[in-house]
Amino acid sequence: MSPVTADAPPAARHGWLRALLTVLSGLAAMFVLAALGLWAAGASHLPDGAFARVVVATVVTAVGGTLDLTGDAGPLARTRAGLTVMPLSVTLAGALLIGAGFLRPLRHRAVASARELAGWAARLAVLWLLALIGLGLAARQTFAVNVGNGVLSDLTDLFGGAPTIGFAANVPLTVLFGLLWLAGVLLLALLAAPGAPLPARLLRLSGPVRPAAHAMILLLLGYVAVALVVALVSAATRGHPAETFAVILLGLPNLAWLALTLGQGATWHGRVDGPFGLPMPPVLDHVLRTPDISTLNLRTLTEYDSGMWWLLVAQVVLTSAVAVVMAARCPPGVRAWQHAVRLAVALALTVLMVCLLCRISAHYGLSLLGIGDLGGGLSGELLLRPRLWQAVGLGALWGLVLGFLGALPTRRTLRRGRVDTPGEPAGSSASPGPGPP
Repeated sequence: MSPVTADAPPAARHGWLRALLTVLSGLAAMFVLAALGLWAAGASHLPDGAFARVVVATVVTAVGGTLDLTGDAGPLARTRAGLTVMPLSVTLAGALLIGAGFLRPLRHRAVASARELAGWAARLAVLWLLALIGLGLAARQTFAVNVGNGVLSDLTDLFGGAPTIGFAANVPLTVLFGLLWLAGVLLLALLAAPGAPLPARLLRLSGPVRPAAHAMILLLLGYVAVALVVALVSAATRGHPAETFAVILLGLPNLAWLALTLGQGATWHGRVDGPFGLPMPPVLDHVLRTPDISTLNLRTLTEYDSGMWWLLVAQVVLTSAVAVVMAARCPPGVRAWQHAVRLAVALALTVLMVCLLCRISAHYGLSLLGIGDLGGGLSGELLLRPRLWQAVGLGALWGLVLGFLGALPTRRTLRRGRVDTPGEPAGSSASPGPGPP
């Protein structure tokens, strides 16, 4: 008799139509969040119908694109401006939907060939490339700066120095960084999703890598969920709901993941000057609004508000929880020190990513006849940057300690689940022998 063979599973359906739906769903979510967030921030009142182009520019920055800011104030004046910030609420929404769309046709599979995965990713990349080019060409606008009434207005009329400021996407850099963003999203989706198929040669990596990647995604999303609850309570009890919802829709992960690093003891340096503000929480605006570069860490925060020690509590609770989840998902036989090292590496890489994504640099200014800020409010600066390697080192240290402790409950559970058989030493597990012939 010939052996019974199972039929091969049908090939996953991931053609061009599904790729188009995946890209469009991600872009639609990003546009909706960007538009609602900017509307809540008051950008719908921008002149010359610029709101739509500002929404496009927000989506461009959310996928890693670059905006070039320009200014013109006539022959006797000078403007300067710069902007480096990612609206991570918009980024996260697009990443989740595109990642889910990438994995959906691959579900219910244990193994997928490298050629199949590369072909499916290439379809998405081609359509994403076209979308990036379109976004880069559409993200450009020029505004006139309102200098108000008085001496400055008279001088600008006299010397023809009416200031303007504008932005335009750097298309080559937007395409480059946008494609790198897509590659990172797809790679993280494959590494973090428990049921995602991998090529046969990479299956051995799923044991040490996938539980750690999954744990880090849970940690980042857990911080966002906690920050969302805090923001909603703040909007309901402290007023300023429009500003709070603008932060939720545009930059909630910026604040949530900043809190992750601060809870670990990391230090950031920053400054707020001029009309820039941080509406949630107010303690950030207070600590950073100083004449010089200020230090932002648990010590400086608690000097203003003792309740900021909850950042340390949240760090311990959430990281310990994902450490236990990671240990439960690890293959049998992983020792506690191995689990600790893996979590240390994963948390260090996560903190590095957070530090690179959450940096902020924004400034603008106007000088006329060599005199700056004549209009009282025509210049400002917002700066926030981490002490990078200190933060990464602290992340690794937290991972070592909580990773080791998180593995202990799982090891005890495994020991209690073992069954001793006569003739075997206590604590050893019996392996079933072959059945009767």
